[in-house]
Amino acid sequence: MRQLTILILSILSIQLGTAQINEIGVFLGGSNFIGDVGATDYISPNQLAIGGIYKWNRSKRHSYRASIIFSDLKGIDSKSDDPRRVQRGYEFSTKITELSLGMELTFLDFNLHSGEKLGTPYLFTGITLAYHDNHYFANNVQTPENTASWAYGIPMALGFKTNFMENFILAVEVGARYTFSDELDGSLPDANELQPFRFGNINNNDWYMFTGITLTYTFGENPCYCQE
Repeated sequence: MRQLTILILSILSIQLGTAQINEIGVFLGGSNFIGDVGATDYISPNQLAIGGIYKWNRSKRHSYRASIIFSDLKGIDSKSDDPRRVQRGYEFSTKITELSLGMELTFLDFNLHSGEKLGTPYLFTGITLAYHDNHYFANNVQTPENTASWAYGIPMALGFKTNFMENFILAVEVGARYTFSDELDGSLPDANELQPFRFGNINNNDWYMFTGITLTYTFGENPCYCQE
């Protein structure tokens, strides 16, 4: 029985090892921030987001995925529906560079070598790292700390993709990033001596959203499942 199990696992590993194809392309869209400053609308892109994306399609139903995205996160209290924020009148902007790594799961089989036009919804999750400058508010004005931090996070994205022409895949995606940080908007200064400038709900971490499209080019060895 042990030998049979080893044989089955060996066959599966060989099959999975050849079932791969690469995608490389670009992401273009917008970002919006959800935290202690600005509006709290979930899907309301207000800043440009652009980046690159790579996928390794491990099977018809899942891919490993990595990306880098550049954007500004901006929060403006006057755009909020909360009258207390409108009265406060804070405003911030910070550049971020996000690195993400994770897995993309499709709802339907996505066999790129079937010769057919395909489309499927998909989910993406994994881990993110967002590099950003630190700041705080003094006299209601955004003030730099002259330091920077990495914010760890979890991406949760929903999208739809289709191979609209040979070797090219177009996708539309909405993705939320939950971070393990409350520093992005300046409500929790990084330096200990700046703790008197803290504000907002310190029990809620920051979120931000990316909404946009990806265009990827496929290349590499045809996967074994193209003959199924």
